[in-house]
Amino acid sequence: MRSARPLPAVLGGLALALALTATACGPTEPTPDAKPVDASSPAAAGEGGGAALPKDLADKLKKHGVDPDKWKGGAWKNWDKETWLREAQDFVNPVIEGLWDTERMKSAKSPDPTIAATAGGAGGTDPTPRPVRAQREKTPYHKNAAPVGKIFFDSPQGHMVCSGTIVKDPRRPGKSNMVWTAGHCVHAGQKGGWYRNITFVPAYNDLGKSAAALNNAQPHEVAPYGQYWADWAVTSGDWIQRGGTNAAWPYDYAVLHVKPERGRKSLEETVGVALPVDFSAPTHAAAGYMGAWGYPAAPPYNGLIMHKCIDRPTRLTTAPATPTMYRIGCTMTGGSSGGGWIRTMPNGKPALVSNTSIGPAGGNGWLAGPQLGRGAKDAHEMVSKKFAR
Repeated sequence: MRSARPLPAVLGGLALALALTATACGPTEPTPDAKPVDASSPAAAGEGGGAALPKDLADKLKKHGVDPDKWKGGAWKNWDKETWLREAQDFVNPVIEGLWDTERMKSAKSPDPTIAATAGGAGGTDPTPRPVRAQREKTPYHKNAAPVGKIFFDSPQGHMVCSGTIVKDPRRPGKSNMVWTAGHCVHAGQKGGWYRNITFVPAYNDLGKSAAALNNAQPHEVAPYGQYWADWAVTSGDWIQRGGTNAAWPYDYAVLHVKPERGRKSLEETVGVALPVDFSAPTHAAAGYMGAWGYPAAPPYNGLIMHKCIDRPTRLTTAPATPTMYRIGCTMTGGSSGGGWIRTMPNGKPALVSNTSIGPAGGNGWLAGPQLGRGAKDAHEMVSKKFAR
Protein backbone atom coordinates (compact mmCIF):
# COMPACT_ATOMS: atom_id res chain seq x y z
CA MET A 1 0.00 0.00 0.00
CA ARG A 2 1.36 3.40 -0.94
CA SER A 3 2.06 5.78 1.89
CA ALA A 4 -0.17 8.80 2.17
CA ARG A 5 1.18 12.28 1.69
CA PRO A 6 1.67 14.17 4.95
CA LEU A 7 -0.51 17.21 5.54
CA PRO A 8 1.43 20.30 4.40
CA ALA A 9 2.24 22.83 7.08
CA VAL A 10 0.57 25.58 5.08
CA LEU A 11 -2.79 24.01 5.90
CA GLY A 12 -2.55 24.89 9.55
CA GLY A 13 -4.61 28.00 8.84
CA LEU A 14 -7.45 25.93 7.38
CA ALA A 15 -7.59 23.60 10.36
CA LEU A 16 -7.29 26.49 12.78
CA ALA A 17 -10.06 28.46 11.08
CA LEU A 18 -12.48 25.60 11.51
CA ALA A 19 -11.41 25.09 15.11
CA LEU A 20 -12.21 28.67 16.09
CA THR A 21 -15.86 27.93 16.74
CA ALA A 22 -16.79 29.30 20.13
CA THR A 23 -20.06 27.68 21.09
CA ALA A 24 -23.13 29.53 22.26
CA CYS A 25 -23.74 26.93 24.93
CA GLY A 26 -21.42 23.96 25.35
CA PRO A 27 -22.62 20.45 26.04
CA THR A 28 -21.96 20.83 29.74
CA GLU A 29 -23.98 24.06 29.92
CA PRO A 30 -27.25 23.43 28.11
CA THR A 31 -29.83 26.20 28.20
CA PRO A 32 -33.53 25.39 28.69
CA ASP A 33 -34.10 26.04 24.97
CA ALA A 34 -31.18 23.87 23.91
CA LYS A 35 -31.53 20.95 26.28
CA PRO A 36 -29.76 17.91 24.86
CA VAL A 37 -31.88 14.93 23.97
CA ASP A 38 -31.57 12.01 26.34
CA ALA A 39 -29.76 9.87 23.80
CA SER A 40 -29.79 6.88 26.14
CA SER A 41 -33.56 6.77 26.54
CA PRO A 42 -35.45 3.95 24.82
CA ALA A 43 -37.41 4.68 21.67
CA ALA A 44 -41.16 4.89 21.95
CA ALA A 45 -43.12 1.69 21.65
CA GLY A 46 -43.12 0.41 18.10
CA GLU A 47 -40.59 3.15 17.27
CA GLY A 48 -43.51 5.56 17.25
CA GLY A 49 -46.00 7.07 19.62
CA GLY A 50 -45.94 10.60 20.95
CA ALA A 51 -48.02 13.60 20.00
CA ALA A 52 -50.23 13.76 16.95
CA LEU A 53 -48.73 14.97 13.69
CA PRO A 54 -49.01 18.67 12.83
CA LYS A 55 -52.03 19.30 10.61
CA ASP A 56 -50.00 20.27 7.52
CA LEU A 57 -48.00 17.04 7.67
CA ALA A 58 -51.10 14.98 8.37
CA ASP A 59 -52.88 16.55 5.40
CA LYS A 60 -49.93 15.87 3.13
CA LEU A 61 -49.82 12.20 4.17
CA LYS A 62 -53.58 11.85 3.64
CA LYS A 63 -53.22 13.36 0.18
CA HIS A 64 -50.94 10.47 -0.72
CA GLY A 65 -53.08 7.78 0.85
CA VAL A 66 -51.09 7.45 4.07
CA ASP A 67 -52.93 7.20 7.40
CA PRO A 68 -51.33 9.90 9.62
CA ASP A 69 -52.64 8.25 12.80
CA LYS A 70 -50.63 5.15 12.00
CA TRP A 71 -47.45 6.88 10.80
CA LYS A 72 -45.82 7.32 14.20
CA GLY A 73 -46.93 3.84 15.24
CA GLY A 74 -44.76 2.32 12.54
CA ALA A 75 -46.55 2.96 9.23
CA TRP A 76 -43.44 4.83 8.09
CA LYS A 77 -41.81 1.39 7.72
CA ASN A 78 -43.97 0.71 4.66
CA TRP A 79 -41.72 1.33 1.67
CA ASP A 80 -44.26 0.31 -0.96
CA LYS A 81 -43.63 2.45 -4.03
CA GLU A 82 -47.31 3.41 -4.13
CA THR A 83 -46.90 5.37 -0.91
CA TRP A 84 -43.19 6.26 -1.07
CA LEU A 85 -43.18 10.02 -1.66
CA ARG A 86 -40.55 11.02 -4.22
CA GLU A 87 -41.36 14.36 -5.83
CA ALA A 88 -39.60 17.54 -4.74
CA GLN A 89 -42.69 19.02 -3.10
CA ASP A 90 -43.65 15.84 -1.24
CA PHE A 91 -41.03 15.78 1.52
CA VAL A 92 -42.44 14.88 4.95
CA ASN A 93 -40.44 13.99 8.05
CA PRO A 94 -42.52 14.11 11.25
CA VAL A 95 -40.56 14.13 14.50
CA ILE A 96 -40.75 10.85 16.41
CA GLU A 97 -39.31 11.82 19.76
CA GLY A 98 -36.88 9.32 21.24
CA LEU A 99 -36.62 7.26 18.05
CA TRP A 100 -32.88 7.78 17.58
CA ASP A 101 -31.49 6.48 20.86
CA THR A 102 -27.82 5.61 21.38
CA GLU A 103 -28.11 2.01 20.20
CA ARG A 104 -30.13 2.89 17.11
CA MET A 105 -27.57 5.50 16.13
CA LYS A 106 -24.69 3.07 16.66
CA SER A 107 -26.38 0.46 14.45
CA ALA A 108 -26.80 2.81 11.47
CA LYS A 109 -24.85 1.84 8.33
CA SER A 110 -23.57 3.80 5.35
CA PRO A 111 -25.92 3.92 2.34
CA ASP A 112 -25.01 1.68 -0.61
CA PRO A 113 -24.32 4.40 -3.21
CA THR A 114 -21.59 6.07 -1.17
CA ILE A 115 -18.58 4.19 -2.49
CA ALA A 116 -20.13 2.55 -5.52
CA ALA A 117 -19.20 4.59 -8.59
CA THR A 118 -16.19 4.53 -10.87
CA ALA A 119 -14.84 7.15 -13.22
CA GLY A 120 -16.58 6.90 -16.58
CA GLY A 121 -15.96 10.11 -18.43
CA ALA A 122 -13.26 11.17 -20.84
CA GLY A 123 -11.28 14.35 -21.29
CA GLY A 124 -12.09 15.79 -17.86
CA THR A 125 -10.53 13.20 -15.60
CA ASP A 126 -7.06 13.55 -14.12
CA PRO A 127 -4.87 10.64 -12.95
CA THR A 128 -6.06 8.97 -9.77
CA PRO A 129 -4.67 10.88 -6.78
CA ARG A 130 -2.47 9.19 -4.24
CA PRO A 131 -4.42 8.34 -1.10
CA VAL A 132 -4.25 10.71 1.84
CA ARG A 133 -4.66 8.93 5.14
CA ALA A 134 -7.66 10.29 7.05
CA GLN A 135 -6.79 11.83 10.39
CA ARG A 136 -8.93 11.74 13.49
CA GLU A 137 -10.34 15.13 14.45
CA LYS A 138 -9.29 16.44 17.84
CA THR A 139 -11.74 16.08 20.71
CA PRO A 140 -13.98 17.50 21.96
CA TYR A 141 -15.51 17.97 18.53
CA HIS A 142 -17.64 20.89 19.67
CA LYS A 143 -14.45 22.92 20.13
CA ASN A 144 -12.56 21.76 17.04
CA ALA A 145 -15.15 21.09 14.32
CA ALA A 146 -18.47 22.24 15.71
CA PRO A 147 -20.26 22.67 12.33
CA VAL A 148 -19.75 18.98 11.48
CA GLY A 149 -22.15 16.24 12.53
CA LYS A 150 -23.89 13.01 11.59
CA ILE A 151 -27.12 12.61 9.67
CA PHE A 152 -29.27 9.61 10.55
CA PHE A 153 -32.16 8.34 8.43
CA ASP A 154 -34.23 5.28 7.64
CA SER A 155 -34.30 3.58 4.24
CA PRO A 156 -35.71 0.26 2.96
CA GLN A 157 -32.28 -1.20 3.81
CA GLY A 158 -32.51 -0.15 7.46
CA HIS A 159 -30.97 2.53 9.68
CA MET A 160 -28.50 4.62 7.70
CA VAL A 161 -25.95 7.33 8.38
CA CYS A 162 -24.24 10.16 6.51
CA SER A 163 -22.40 13.33 7.49
CA GLY A 164 -23.46 16.97 7.29
CA THR A 165 -22.34 20.53 7.96
CA ILE A 166 -24.13 23.54 9.43
CA VAL A 167 -24.27 26.36 6.87
CA LYS A 168 -25.39 29.97 7.07
CA ASP A 169 -28.86 31.17 6.15
CA PRO A 170 -28.67 34.58 4.41
CA ARG A 171 -32.16 35.51 5.62
CA ARG A 172 -31.59 34.55 9.24
CA PRO A 173 -28.12 35.82 10.15
CA GLY A 174 -26.87 34.19 13.30
CA LYS A 175 -29.94 31.95 13.50
CA SER A 176 -29.50 29.40 10.72
CA ASN A 177 -31.27 26.05 10.78
CA MET A 178 -29.67 24.82 7.55
CA VAL A 179 -27.51 21.72 7.05
CA TRP A 180 -25.60 20.79 3.88
CA THR A 181 -25.25 17.15 2.85
CA ALA A 182 -25.40 14.82 -0.19
CA GLY A 183 -28.51 14.13 -2.24
CA HIS A 184 -28.14 10.38 -1.75
CA CYS A 185 -28.38 10.94 2.02
CA VAL A 186 -31.96 12.22 1.74
CA HIS A 187 -33.44 10.75 -1.46
CA ALA A 188 -33.10 7.35 -3.16
CA GLY A 189 -32.91 8.87 -6.64
CA GLN A 190 -34.43 7.09 -9.62
CA LYS A 191 -35.10 3.93 -7.59
CA GLY A 192 -37.28 5.50 -4.90
CA GLY A 193 -38.23 8.56 -2.90
CA TRP A 194 -37.44 10.60 0.19
CA TYR A 195 -35.85 8.80 3.10
CA ARG A 196 -37.53 9.04 6.49
CA ASN A 197 -36.79 10.00 10.08
CA ILE A 198 -33.92 12.26 8.97
CA THR A 199 -32.16 13.89 11.91
CA PHE A 200 -28.90 15.78 12.36
CA VAL A 201 -26.64 15.41 15.40
CA PRO A 202 -23.89 18.07 15.50
CA ALA A 203 -20.58 16.99 17.09
CA TYR A 204 -21.85 13.41 17.51
CA ASN A 205 -19.81 11.38 20.03
CA ASP A 206 -18.15 14.58 21.19
CA LEU A 207 -15.28 12.89 23.03
CA GLY A 208 -14.55 10.27 20.35
CA LYS A 209 -15.44 7.33 22.56
CA SER A 210 -15.25 3.71 21.46
CA ALA A 211 -18.35 1.60 20.85
CA ALA A 212 -17.97 -0.06 24.25
CA ALA A 213 -17.47 3.25 26.05
CA LEU A 214 -20.54 4.72 24.37
CA ASN A 215 -22.68 2.11 26.11
CA ASN A 216 -22.19 4.05 29.35
CA ALA A 217 -21.83 7.53 27.88
CA GLN A 218 -23.84 10.45 29.15
CA PRO A 219 -26.44 11.91 26.76
CA HIS A 220 -24.42 15.09 26.21
CA GLU A 221 -21.42 12.99 25.17
CA VAL A 222 -23.43 11.28 22.42
CA ALA A 223 -25.44 14.27 21.22
CA PRO A 224 -23.96 17.37 22.89
CA TYR A 225 -26.48 19.71 21.26
CA GLY A 226 -29.36 17.26 20.94
CA GLN A 227 -31.01 16.21 17.69
CA TYR A 228 -32.32 18.40 14.90
CA TRP A 229 -34.98 16.85 12.66
CA ALA A 230 -35.33 17.90 9.03
CA ASP A 231 -38.64 19.64 8.38
CA TRP A 232 -37.74 20.36 4.75
CA ALA A 233 -35.20 19.09 2.24
CA VAL A 234 -34.17 20.18 -1.24
CA THR A 235 -31.95 18.27 -3.63
CA SER A 236 -31.31 18.67 -7.34
CA GLY A 237 -33.86 17.64 -9.93
CA ASP A 238 -31.10 15.62 -11.59
CA TRP A 239 -30.66 13.59 -8.44
CA ILE A 240 -34.38 12.94 -8.02
CA GLN A 241 -34.73 11.81 -11.63
CA ARG A 242 -31.40 10.05 -12.22
CA GLY A 243 -29.86 9.58 -8.80
CA GLY A 244 -27.70 6.46 -8.56
CA THR A 245 -26.46 6.69 -12.15
CA ASN A 246 -23.09 8.10 -13.19
CA ALA A 247 -24.84 11.04 -14.85
CA ALA A 248 -26.26 12.24 -11.52
CA TRP A 249 -23.21 12.27 -9.23
CA PRO A 250 -22.20 15.84 -10.19
CA TYR A 251 -25.60 16.94 -8.80
CA ASP A 252 -25.39 14.91 -5.58
CA TYR A 253 -26.02 17.65 -3.02
CA ALA A 254 -28.87 18.56 -0.68
CA VAL A 255 -29.89 21.25 1.80
CA LEU A 256 -31.88 20.48 4.94
CA HIS A 257 -33.87 22.84 7.10
CA VAL A 258 -34.00 21.45 10.62
CA LYS A 259 -35.74 22.04 13.94
CA PRO A 260 -34.79 20.81 17.41
CA GLU A 261 -36.43 17.66 18.67
CA ARG A 262 -36.64 19.53 21.97
CA GLY A 263 -36.38 23.24 22.58
CA ARG A 264 -36.79 26.29 20.36
CA LYS A 265 -33.34 27.79 19.70
CA SER A 266 -31.94 27.72 16.19
CA LEU A 267 -29.16 25.32 15.28
CA GLU A 268 -26.63 28.10 14.76
CA GLU A 269 -27.49 29.78 18.07
CA THR A 270 -27.17 26.48 19.91
CA VAL A 271 -23.92 25.31 18.35
CA GLY A 272 -22.48 28.79 17.93
CA VAL A 273 -21.28 28.56 14.33
CA ALA A 274 -22.35 28.08 10.71
CA LEU A 275 -20.22 28.17 7.58
CA PRO A 276 -20.90 30.24 4.47
CA VAL A 277 -21.21 28.34 1.19
CA ASP A 278 -18.92 29.18 -1.74
CA PHE A 279 -21.04 28.92 -4.89
CA SER A 280 -18.34 30.28 -7.22
CA ALA A 281 -17.43 26.72 -8.30
CA PRO A 282 -13.70 27.48 -8.60
CA THR A 283 -11.72 25.30 -10.97
CA HIS A 284 -9.67 22.56 -9.40
CA ALA A 285 -6.52 24.54 -10.18
CA ALA A 286 -7.83 27.73 -8.57
CA ALA A 287 -9.50 26.16 -5.55
CA GLY A 288 -6.35 25.58 -3.53
CA TYR A 289 -6.35 23.00 -0.76
CA MET A 290 -9.64 21.52 0.42
CA GLY A 291 -10.43 19.68 3.63
CA ALA A 292 -13.13 16.99 3.80
CA TRP A 293 -14.72 16.24 7.18
CA GLY A 294 -17.01 13.36 8.08
CA TYR A 295 -17.74 10.18 10.01
CA PRO A 296 -16.60 7.22 7.85
CA ALA A 297 -18.62 4.12 8.72
CA ALA A 298 -17.63 1.43 6.22
CA PRO A 299 -14.62 -0.76 7.14
CA PRO A 300 -12.01 -0.18 8.40
CA TYR A 301 -13.96 2.57 10.20
CA ASN A 302 -17.01 2.19 12.45
CA GLY A 303 -18.79 5.53 12.04
CA LEU A 304 -18.17 6.71 15.60
CA ILE A 305 -15.12 8.90 15.06
CA MET A 306 -14.87 12.14 13.08
CA HIS A 307 -12.06 12.22 10.53
CA LYS A 308 -10.67 14.67 7.98
CA CYS A 309 -8.51 14.68 4.86
CA ILE A 310 -6.80 17.67 3.26
CA ASP A 311 -5.53 17.67 -0.31
CA ARG A 312 -5.42 19.65 -3.55
CA PRO A 313 -8.37 18.69 -5.77
CA THR A 314 -8.08 17.25 -9.26
CA ARG A 315 -10.81 16.55 -11.84
CA LEU A 316 -13.17 13.61 -12.17
CA THR A 317 -15.82 13.16 -14.86
CA THR A 318 -18.36 10.39 -14.25
CA ALA A 319 -20.33 10.57 -17.50
CA PRO A 320 -20.16 12.36 -20.85
CA ALA A 321 -21.60 15.88 -21.04
CA THR A 322 -21.73 16.29 -17.25
CA PRO A 323 -19.80 18.75 -15.08
CA THR A 324 -16.46 17.71 -13.69
CA MET A 325 -16.28 16.92 -9.98
CA TYR A 326 -13.57 17.70 -7.46
CA ARG A 327 -11.50 14.68 -6.42
CA ILE A 328 -9.02 14.41 -3.56
CA GLY A 329 -6.94 11.61 -2.13
CA CYS A 330 -8.62 10.36 1.05
CA THR A 331 -9.03 7.03 2.83
CA MET A 332 -12.43 7.84 4.36
CA THR A 333 -15.21 5.44 3.37
CA GLY A 334 -19.02 5.31 3.27
CA GLY A 335 -20.65 7.26 6.07
CA SER A 336 -18.48 10.26 5.29
CA SER A 337 -20.91 10.97 2.43
CA GLY A 338 -22.49 14.39 2.68
CA GLY A 339 -19.66 15.70 4.82
CA GLY A 340 -18.55 19.21 3.94
CA TRP A 341 -15.50 20.11 1.90
CA ILE A 342 -14.02 23.33 3.21
CA ARG A 343 -11.56 25.78 1.67
CA THR A 344 -10.02 28.97 2.99
CA MET A 345 -11.42 31.96 1.10
CA PRO A 346 -9.38 35.02 0.05
CA ASN A 347 -10.55 36.76 3.23
CA GLY A 348 -8.86 34.03 5.27
CA LYS A 349 -12.12 32.51 6.51
CA PRO A 350 -13.42 28.99 5.87
CA ALA A 351 -16.35 28.25 3.55
CA LEU A 352 -18.05 25.08 2.39
CA VAL A 353 -17.23 24.44 -1.28
CA SER A 354 -18.44 20.86 -1.87
CA ASN A 355 -19.60 17.68 -0.14
CA THR A 356 -18.48 14.08 -0.25
CA SER A 357 -20.42 12.16 -2.90
CA ILE A 358 -18.57 9.09 -4.19
CA GLY A 359 -15.38 7.09 -3.98
CA PRO A 360 -13.87 4.18 -5.91
CA ALA A 361 -15.70 0.87 -6.17
CA GLY A 362 -13.93 -1.66 -3.96
CA GLY A 363 -11.46 0.81 -2.54
CA ASN A 364 -10.97 3.80 -0.29
CA GLY A 365 -8.18 5.87 -1.79
CA TRP A 366 -10.09 8.93 -2.94
CA LEU A 367 -13.31 10.91 -2.63
CA ALA A 368 -15.16 13.09 -5.12
CA GLY A 369 -17.65 15.90 -4.62
CA PRO A 370 -19.76 18.16 -6.86
CA GLN A 371 -18.90 21.69 -7.84
CA LEU A 372 -21.49 23.95 -6.23
CA GLY A 373 -22.68 26.39 -8.86
CA ARG A 374 -26.00 27.94 -9.85
CA GLY A 375 -28.13 24.85 -9.21
CA ALA A 376 -26.72 24.40 -5.72
CA LYS A 377 -27.21 28.08 -4.95
CA ASP A 378 -30.82 27.85 -6.12
CA ALA A 379 -31.41 24.92 -3.74
CA HIS A 380 -29.89 26.90 -0.87
CA GLU A 381 -32.00 29.96 -1.72
CA MET A 382 -35.15 27.87 -1.98
CA VAL A 383 -34.76 26.59 1.57
CA SER A 384 -33.80 30.01 2.92
CA LYS A 385 -36.80 31.72 1.32
CA LYS A 386 -39.26 29.09 2.49
CA PHE A 387 -38.44 29.73 6.13
CA ALA A 388 -37.66 33.46 5.96
CA ARG A 389 -39.45 35.61 8.48
